[in-house]
Parts: sequence; C-alpha cells; structure tokens
Amino acid sequence: MKSVNTNASDLVSVNLKTLVNLAKSASTLDLNHSAIRSSQNGGYVSRFKGRGMEFDEARLYQPGDDIRTIDWRVTARTGKTYTKVFREERERPVFISVDNRPAMHFATRGVFKSVQAAKIAALLAWTAQHHGDRIGGQIYTDSRCQELKPQNGKHAVLRFFNTLVNTASASKMEMTLEHALARLVQHARPGSLVYIISDFRGLNLMSENHLAKLSKHCEVVLIHIYDSLEHHLPAKGRYRFTNDDRDAVIDTSDKPRILSYQQRYQSRLNYLQQVAKKTGLVFLQSSTAEDPLEVLR
Repeated sequence: MKSVNTNASDLVSVNLKTLVNLAKSASTLDLNHSAIRSSQNGGYVSRFKGRGMEFDEARLYQPGDDIRTIDWRVTARTGKTYTKVFREERERPVFISVDNRPAMHFATRGVFKSVQAAKIAALLAWTAQHHGDRIGGQIYTDSRCQELKPQNGKHAVLRFFNTLVNTASASKMEMTLEHALARLVQHARPGSLVYIISDFRGLNLMSENHLAKLSKHCEVVLIHIYDSLEHHLPAKGRYRFTNDDRDAVIDTSDKPRILSYQQRYQSRLNYLQQVAKKTGLVFLQSSTAEDPLEVLR
C-alpha cells in the first residue's frame, strides 16, 4: 500500500502542516451526511423562522401564534404580549473525540496509532467543514482532557488541529477511557454526529453505559485503531520493545502465554463490537498500516 509519509518523524508524531494538507484529500470523501440526517432537519440553516433550536428574536404576539412560545419575561417587563421566534437550525455539530494516551504512541508497522488517529480526525474535520457543519472535539491524554465547542469555518478546524498537535500536560489527574466518555456525554449536544477514535483500552461496563447514553441523543461512530502486533504476535522468536522508560522482551515460543495474550485481545475486540451492536453505534477499524483515506471510504 502506498505510504503517505515522507520522513521518519511523520511515523511517530504529527504536525500541523500534515493535518492541513489533508484538506484536498478530504474533499473526495462522502460520509453520507444526508442519509444520517434523514430523520432530522437537513444540512443547512433555514432562512425561515419557526420552532427550531436557536432563539432568534422576541416580537409582539400575533393571532395564531403558539401560546407555548410566549416570552413571559419580556411580556412582564413591557406589559405587552411577546412571543419567542426561533430559527431552524439545519447544520449538524460534528464532535470528534481523539484518544492520545500513551498506549496510542505505539506501532510496529505503518505509523503510530496516535498518528493514524490524528489523520483520520483531520480528514473527518475537513469533510465536515466542506459540508458546512460545525466542528468541535475532545482530545485526551492520560492526564488531561480538553473539549472544544463546535464552531463554523476553517478557523474551527485549525483550532482543533492545534489542540490535537499540542497535547503536553502537567496535570496530575488520571484520565481513563471511562472518564473521557463521561465528559463526552456532557459536552456533545443532542443531535450531534460523534466520532470516537481510540484503541479503546480500558473499555468497561461504565464506559458502555456512557456510550449507551450518548447513542440516545447522537449519531455515534466508533473507530478502533490497532497495530498488527496487537492482533497477532509474530512468528517464533524473542522481541524487544521499549518506550524509552522501560524495556520488555517477549518470547513468542512460549505458546501458553501467546495463546492467552491473543485470547485477551480477541475478547476485548469482541466486547467492543458487541457494545457497538447493542447500542446501535457504527463500528469501523483501522490498522496503523492502512491509508486513513481508504479507511473512511
């Protein structure tokens, strides 16, 4: 498969220029927003005023107006009956959650899981921007979680990218997948299209409950990032792994241990797929060696 990387640093880290340059590739994507929105209002803000989501103005009550829209505060202040007028909101917030915990900074083929996640997130953000959607997101490490309120335009995309690239943190709080999903439930507005990009390490019953809550009010897509080594350990031999702080040696000739490892991985994957199916979430997978553009296609 053709690589999208030009130098070694692009394999282990992502920079702003790389994410910005994905705009052209994203223009070829069609994420079927119209189908996702079929049960909603459409893809654009209407010029017509009605009972939508955004308050537009208060005006004098007219015969035939719905009494449920009377603005009692303005009415009390002026002594005249006023009604609230709303503007139909037809664009959809797109909220992209990206896992940047230490386990995501790993790969044996292709790029680091964190780099693959960032590129997929960038393609999604650019595609949403091309559709005129508002872009927001969540980026979390093992000690920090930051949410960005959905906004319109290219500046919203660049703001998201800057947060994605600059994730350094001095916080001492512990951020798990469960914690991140709990915050996501609070920040993702009803009606949002939510992408969650992660290796989903630490998925548990509480995480499942958060996803179930999220699915009641949002369209949710899970994108599972994995390295081929996690899926299947290499042939017989001794392999050394390091994260600069610790070293580990795996002896793949130890069949019971290898079988146990693969069973645990398959069990986690099965659980993730079951959660997605049970809660009605879309489930996608991407290895670190795949072209992120083809994954989304």
